[in-house]
Formats: sequence, structure tokens, C-alpha cells
Amino acid sequence: MGAPESIDVEQRWQVVTEQRLALADMLAGQSEADWERPSLCAGWTVRDVAAHVTLIPIPPSRGSMLVDFVKARGNYARFNTVASQRRAARTPTQLIQDFRTTAESRSVPWPADPANVMWDILVHVQDIAIPLGIDFPTPPDAGAAAATRVWELRWPFSFGARRRLGSFRLSATDADWTVGTGPEIAGPICAILLLLTGRTEAATPRLTGKGVRSFA
Repeated sequence: MGAPESIDVEQRWQVVTEQRLALADMLAGQSEADWERPSLCAGWTVRDVAAHVTLIPIPPSRGSMLVDFVKARGNYARFNTVASQRRAARTPTQLIQDFRTTAESRSVPWPADPANVMWDILVHVQDIAIPLGIDFPTPPDAGAAAATRVWELRWPFSFGARRRLGSFRLSATDADWTVGTGPEIAGPICAILLLLTGRTEAATPRLTGKGVRSFA
């Protein structure tokens, strides 16, 4: 399996910087209607996802976070929604500027984990690009490292990748990454990441192998 050490910390942050700038460029040409288009995140618009991504380099105040945690009744996923939709009150122009001015930021506020920042933005870029009909390739080495991290996640994310996919052999066709045994599910690392993080409907058309039909 592709190891987390396949790219180093410096390379990870470079990927994050590149993805933030690319996302700013991608969104700069979109209409207001496109910003309100449903993303791959259930219940979230493109604007909500974009706003969510800015929460890492520009964290809410401690007081705001406390209020949002109370509203979310301590549920981490619900907190993410509340905080992201609060940030989504910013205009598209402001959010695009946020990406550009903080592209090189390495700020990682509590309770975020630095090890999760790269896979988070790689997946969220696809959450936005795919509904907008934009083909945005995932860097293979970074995607492989991200897939390894997601596969190993336990808390607070509830993707349940091992539980859902542990009986399949997952193989990236554009990166050195394979995990599991059983019927094969193969595809580009971008699609593998989408599958691991629960974006099954978006991932499936990009996947091949005997395991795809039985999984679907």
C-alpha cells in the first residue's frame, strides 16, 4: 500500500498551497448560480464547501467555535456544517480572496489535525469541480498519501472506509497504491479518494473491476 511517507511534510504543504490557488482560479469564473449548486457533500452547496476549506487557514474565533459546538450538541460533523455555513455568509469575491491571501498558511486550528489538511482539500476540490463539470486531476503521489491517511482514519471522521471496503482489493491506476484483498475495484486515485470518503455515486462511473458491480 502507498505509505504516508511517500511525500514529506514540505511536499504536503506545497500541495495544499497549489490546491488553494487552483480552487480560487476555478471559482473566479463561476456565476452566482454555480456557487449555489449542490456539491458532492450532502446538503452543502459549492459555496458551503468553499467556505469550509477556508476554516483551516482562517479559523473562527474561540467564542464562535464554542457557540457552534453548542449548536451542534457536540457532534463534530454537525459542527462542521454549522461553522461552514456561518463562513458561507461571505461573498464569492471575499472567499476567493481568502484562498489567495492564505494559500501558503500552515495554520491548523484546534480540533483539526495537520495530517488531515492535505486529503481534506484534495477531496473538497473534487466536491466542487465535479458538480461544476470541471475535470481537475488529483496529483497522483499526493492522492496516494491522502488515500492511505483516509484508510487509517478512526475519529472524528465517519467514512468507515475499512468497514465498507475491507472485503475488496482497491487499486489506483495512476499511482502506486493498493490495499485489501478480494474482488478488485480499480481507478484513478481521485476516484479512489472519492470512494473512500463516501462519494460513491461520483466515484463509481470512474471505477472498473469485478468488485464494482457487487459493491454498487
